[in-house]
Amino acid sequence: MLSFFTRFFSNDLAIDLGTANTLIYVNGKGIVLDEPSVVSMQRDPMGSGKNITLAVGAEAKKMLGRTPGTIEAVRPMKDGVIADLNVTERMLKEFIRKVNNNRFISTPRVVICVPCGSTQVERRAIRDSAYSAGASDVFLIEEPMAAALGAGLPVASPTGSMVVDIGGGTTEVGIISLSGVVHSQSVRVGGDAFDEAIVHYVRRNYGMMIGESTAEEIKKQIGSAFPGMEVTEMEVKGRNLAEGVPRSFIITSNEVLEALADPISQIVQAVRSTLEKTPPELGADIAERGLVLTGGGALLKGFDRLLAEETGLPVTIAEDPLTCVARGAGVALNEIGKLNSIFIMNP
Repeated sequence: MLSFFTRFFSNDLAIDLGTANTLIYVNGKGIVLDEPSVVSMQRDPMGSGKNITLAVGAEAKKMLGRTPGTIEAVRPMKDGVIADLNVTERMLKEFIRKVNNNRFISTPRVVICVPCGSTQVERRAIRDSAYSAGASDVFLIEEPMAAALGAGLPVASPTGSMVVDIGGGTTEVGIISLSGVVHSQSVRVGGDAFDEAIVHYVRRNYGMMIGESTAEEIKKQIGSAFPGMEVTEMEVKGRNLAEGVPRSFIITSNEVLEALADPISQIVQAVRSTLEKTPPELGADIAERGLVLTGGGALLKGFDRLLAEETGLPVTIAEDPLTCVARGAGVALNEIGKLNSIFIMNP
């Protein structure tokens, strides 16, 4: 009776705990939270060594690069895994509180996504952070499987499906068949690496310092992965390193293409490597059906064309690729009993 009462007055959650953003799916409601994975904290003025949480999510991201010495804006996730356990727990607790509209509601079951290349220790840290945030039961699912579910691929069928999920911290490449990940590869390159590459390019070629939010805007507006597309340009403001004062300059899409060449080539190599290790029977399925792109990186102009040219396969961008992993985790949440085999055993 108590179990039924708890389940009735609870929100089962599916969480895409990403390096750049955290998305939360609630049973029956869909995605109810999509916020940056950022926490701003202030050092305790009494010198206790404890930090006071000031803001989480979108409000905290506004503070990145703009805080005084006593306030720090932190990204607790790095390369798809937890870099700061304590801060991650604070962030999850706050996000769950927002989802529950400040009401006390127990959260008995949580499905949470992990990179396929994460270690047992990293997976245990993610599981522990979810328990500390209020979950009483935690299920882990690999991101390629969640992405495939979110993209509507037939994961339970004996045919092979291929998904490439380009997130903020990692790119996950997976071959899916019979409710399992047959082969996968995780490279710690994603949207954040794109931004860093643009920052370094601007510093090296223009002698200018720009912040990560500016680099992200450049990527979104004129970034591309495929040569020969229409050349566009953008005016950018930054700090001239020689003079130490703000200056403006013009950067073109061809320059951004050059800046992104290295991280993009790492992703292409991961896709090729995965294809080379795919069993022949599944390889034939993938040659016919192609691969599906998910994650924020799928929105980089020309990435689908580049992968199609490099692999010779049909490439499709999933519908709403940014939310694919979270929605797929939601599918798993709704079918916990039927899809039990897709979850990772306790680390």
